[in-house]
Amino acid sequence: MEAQAINRYIGTSPRKMRLVIDLIRGKSAAEAIHLLHFSPKHASKVAEKVLRSAVANLQNKDESGRLEPEDIIVKRATVDGGMTMKRISPAPMGRAFRIRKRSNHVTIVVAPRATGVPAAPKAGPAAKAKPRAAKTPAPKKAAKGAGTEAAAASKKP
Repeated sequence: MEAQAINRYIGTSPRKMRLVIDLIRGKSAAEAIHLLHFSPKHASKVAEKVLRSAVANLQNKDESGRLEPEDIIVKRATVDGGMTMKRISPAPMGRAFRIRKRSNHVTIVVAPRATGVPAAPKAGPAAKAKPRAAKTPAPKKAAKGAGTEAAAASKKP
């Protein structure tokens, strides 16, 4: 079971909103709300509103009982470009510059965490280390001059 919330025609550029949305993808809802609430970015306020709406939608949809935000994960979060308003700004010598006021659409999908599955481990130095595979030595090439007759015979048509 999953729930989503969509906010459309937000007055910030999609690039700025993606910086904020990338912070919360895959995290628990409680941690994501905490990150967005204390983020200095202007777009984080709108993203927090959408996330809270998605969590509320999932809690209303759940029949078994009240889900806590710690038990909910952000399954998918996307930012799509919206309408671009074109405006004209006067420039020197009778010219005009075009100003593009971009907008975006935010979609956040949340789902309950699977029971018995622990939270994702924190990224630390131990989590980043990968086991090394055993290296196999490369086959040695024959020395030049050895077997030249066989090589010369194979080259002739």
